[in-house]
Amino acid sequence: MSDADTGWGERLRAGLALGLSPEAFWTLSLREWRGLVRSHTKTASRTDLDALIARFPDRQSKKKTDDGNTL
Repeated sequence: MSDADTGWGERLRAGLALGLSPEAFWTLSLREWRGLVRSHTKTASRTDLDALIARFPDRQSKKKTDDGNTL
C-alpha cells in the first residue's frame, strides 16, 4: 500500500502545518486528530457559496432549435 493510498503524507503535512512535531502527530488518537482538523477547517457559509457561484458560473451550451432560435 502506497502513501497515495493511505494519505499519511498529506495528514502529516497538515499536522506539521498546525505546528505539531512528528512525534506529537504519531501519538495522537484518531479522536484527537479529528478534533484538531475540525477546529481548523472552515465551513463555507451561504455567502461564501453565493460568491463562488457568481465567480464560477455553470457554463451551459446554447442549443439552436430547428427554426434557428437559441434555447
